Amino acid sequence: MRVHIVAVGRLRAGPQKDLIDDYLPRFDRTGRGLGLGPARVIEVDDRKGGGMAGEADLIRRALPGGAVIVAMDERGRVESSPDFAQRLAEWRDAGHGDLALIIGGADGIDSSLRADADFALSFGKMVWPHMLVRVMLAEQLYRAASILAGAPYHRN
Repeated sequence: MRVHIVAVGRLRAGPQKDLIDDYLPRFDRTGRGLGLGPARVIEVDDRKGGGMAGEADLIRRALPGGAVIVAMDERGRVESSPDFAQRLAEWRDAGHGDLALIIGGADGIDSSLRADADFALSFGKMVWPHMLVRVMLAEQLYRAASILAGAPYHRN
């Protein structure tokens, strides 16, 4: 199952990009034998200033056809890392070829796009900077693959 992180905004060089560039290849290596990956980041940028609705249109156009759509949203479900790993395995085992994890811009995800999502996932009730969510998501993807592989990276 290919994984697409579809995010609003461009991530520039720096520590956040360095972390993503570390975690996603780890996910790819660990997930390959599990039928997970590769993972890629698709960035969309609303230069015309269409607000959340404009961002939602750009995200929709970037989504792979037939993908399971997961909205990263503070109103979503909070899951443990093992539960997230199991959810990825269930989507993979159900035959889904693509998973799209969407991260909105500074104002979040438009309500119409949230309504179209198959699932909403939260990293807690706090609001996180959308660029930092990318890093956290990349790490959790690697952690999920490690859990499914039985690797020692995740400790309870």
